[in-house]
Amino acid sequence: MPDILIDTEGPVRIVRMNRPEKKNALTLAMYETMAAAIEDAGKDAGVRCLLIAGAPDVFCAGNDLNDFVAMAQSGALGTPVIRFLHTLARCDKPLVAAVSGNAVGVGTTMLLHCDQVIASETATMMTPFVSLGLLPEAGSSLIAPRLMGHARAYSLLVMGKPLSAAEGKAAGIVNAVVPAAELDVRALAVARDIAAMPSDSATIARRLMRGSVDEIVARIDAEADAFRARLESREAQAAFAAFLSRKR
Repeated sequence: MPDILIDTEGPVRIVRMNRPEKKNALTLAMYETMAAAIEDAGKDAGVRCLLIAGAPDVFCAGNDLNDFVAMAQSGALGTPVIRFLHTLARCDKPLVAAVSGNAVGVGTTMLLHCDQVIASETATMMTPFVSLGLLPEAGSSLIAPRLMGHARAYSLLVMGKPLSAAEGKAAGIVNAVVPAAELDVRALAVARDIAAMPSDSATIARRLMRGSVDEIVARIDAEADAFRARLESREAQAAFAAFLSRKR
């Protein structure tokens, strides 16, 4: 079974992370596949909304440990990661996310690019970047303070404080909290509602609301440069060594 499942329900393209045995931790190959799926949807006039989903018990545990350790050891942030983040930022089609269980690291920061986030009652969002000697990514240092305010964004991105689904809704990240058994149906219904709207008007309105895409992409790149430097730092190397020793 592929690690990324791509399906089409009428005008809705569904991109589902499908590596539940690894808690949907993203490999570089998964980043490539997701980026290609979003890019392809952008060229398909029949697709009017994208839905990003995970497994019933987990949305995304962040980066795959093996890939992440390799990046930490080499001090390089994989090109597929940057491609995916740029693709998210530049996507013109409306984005909906269906979130159940844990959304960790990029599993949370990708939600900041979505127009509607439907979360199950089990959802938890967390970004333990700084505790690993690293930094926020995916443009989150720009988008999150605008969306949540500085204090809430600092708690999430710097202090690594988790947000429950209800807290995410109060913070403005989550639009609706639903029972876990209803998540996929409710998220697809939202995506279909968006897809049924006049397409050009919806696209222009979304573009105006999001502001400068170039500014977001520039922040992604600035974060990536700083992230690469932090990967080589003593703090990050020590944090990864401690993390790996706990995993053994």
